Amino acid sequence: MGGNGLDRKRLGDILKEEKLISEQEIKETMQVKKEKQKLGDALLERGLISEQQLIEVLEFQLGIPHVSLYRYPVDTTLLNLVEKEFAMRNIVMPLKKDHNQLTIAMNDPMDYYTIDDLQISTGLQIAPVIATKDEILQNINKYYNMRDVEENIEDNDEESPAIRLVDQIMEVGVQLKASDIHIDPQETKVLIRYRVDGLLRTEKTLTKSIQNSLIARVKIMANLNITESRLPQDGRIKTNVNSVPVDLRISTLPTVFGEKIVIRVLDLGSVLNKLSELGFNKINYKRYLKMIEQPSGLILMTGPTGSGKSSTLYASLNYLNTDKQNIITIEDPVEYQIEGINQVQVKSAVGLSFSKGLRSVLRQDPDIVMVGEIRDSETAEIAVRASLTGHLVLSTLHTNSAIATIPRLFDMDVEPYLVVSSLSGIVAQRLVRKICQNCKKVYEPTDMELEQFEKRGLTIEEIYKGEGCSNCQHTGYQGRMAIHEILVVDDDIRQMMMSYQSIAQIKDYAWKNGMIFLIDDGLLKVKKGLTTMDEVMRVALT
Repeated sequence: MGGNGLDRKRLGDILKEEKLISEQEIKETMQVKKEKQKLGDALLERGLISEQQLIEVLEFQLGIPHVSLYRYPVDTTLLNLVEKEFAMRNIVMPLKKDHNQLTIAMNDPMDYYTIDDLQISTGLQIAPVIATKDEILQNINKYYNMRDVEENIEDNDEESPAIRLVDQIMEVGVQLKASDIHIDPQETKVLIRYRVDGLLRTEKTLTKSIQNSLIARVKIMANLNITESRLPQDGRIKTNVNSVPVDLRISTLPTVFGEKIVIRVLDLGSVLNKLSELGFNKINYKRYLKMIEQPSGLILMTGPTGSGKSSTLYASLNYLNTDKQNIITIEDPVEYQIEGINQVQVKSAVGLSFSKGLRSVLRQDPDIVMVGEIRDSETAEIAVRASLTGHLVLSTLHTNSAIATIPRLFDMDVEPYLVVSSLSGIVAQRLVRKICQNCKKVYEPTDMELEQFEKRGLTIEEIYKGEGCSNCQHTGYQGRMAIHEILVVDDDIRQMMMSYQSIAQIKDYAWKNGMIFLIDDGLLKVKKGLTTMDEVMRVALT
């Protein structure tokens, strides 16, 4: 062990001593954990401890300090001491050297094999400090890749740095769990920006000289026309980034400073969530299941772009996907390919529109049909008629709330009696950012917040917010979840629709019958400490 003087303790024993987990929980975790997976990672994955608890216990028990790498000055001359592959594989990062002692940030300071390996390979005493996994990986991506790119740009070979740089940009995007990556040419530089949890932020500034080779590299990967820089182009790349399968949508747009590229990252591993993982509250979950388990009827998902409608639709299809069902979708574009489901891509150039495709789909004896979006009255009419002839039809519509969808359908020139008879239910959805579990703190609600709860007939004593830590890039939020409202169309609502009663009257009826509106679902999630008032107010006040 060299000069560390650490007793070789085991993580399970330390956590038991601190009464954070029981012997039983350790045994169960050991049985279900993946081969070669570390106990700490398996416990985190199962939600039995948080990363913050783990760090605090190790810090206290082993006397190893915890550092935040967010603004830590890294000595980049040390990168040559530790190979990038070794750093990635073992989640370690060299930070500073003092005489013959090398300080290494580690996610697992009890990984004695790695410490021994480092002592042998560097010939230095290793002083471990604890940092979070995300921070270490981000630092590895940032510093090692920056070094590689800088070294390569100095080479005469023009292509090589662009290839490395694009790979690195993708790696960072997947690491940050970004939904979009922007390559933004400016007058004197190129910005690389990432949209994480719905908010865009600049991560890197590059020299203007690499702009052309960078854009050309992305276009080559997406099979786009490199010589065409005056017209917008679209393409897609299927690839593996850090052994994670991702589907990348590429869109180019000519601007005055060059072509702007936006890469939409579709993480194939995380999208096909189970319905139970989408954040439905218990009541809404039961109502939704009952709705999609019906043999026929029209179910609509509503909400603005980027509110997670597609994810909910895909999760629903996944839930319904059995050998006994013929499921056909018609989409523009087909975002995720699901095994066992027949997916059709709209192609306007050859005249295959939603309405034309839907007509053909109905001749294919489907049980369940998913129409990506109802954009015109013709598609609306066919979808409505299909749901009346024994098909379950799922689709999306851009409206602000579940109830506002009813007049929108009437405006699409579909016979009102058809709409009324076919509609089974409408789900409105928004995404809110989740409070970072590592820096979550309780505080007393303000009078304004109390008033919002009282207005909806709820009480509250304490609410939570994230203080901001290195885990969440000091935003106080990490990840997103959905809030929902579900309007189940019953005979009374059908009657009200037929007699053209106002939205306010239908809303009033639904409220009295226990419908949980977006704001209510949001406030219930605030009460549970999952999100903040600011987030709910941002998306639910429509």
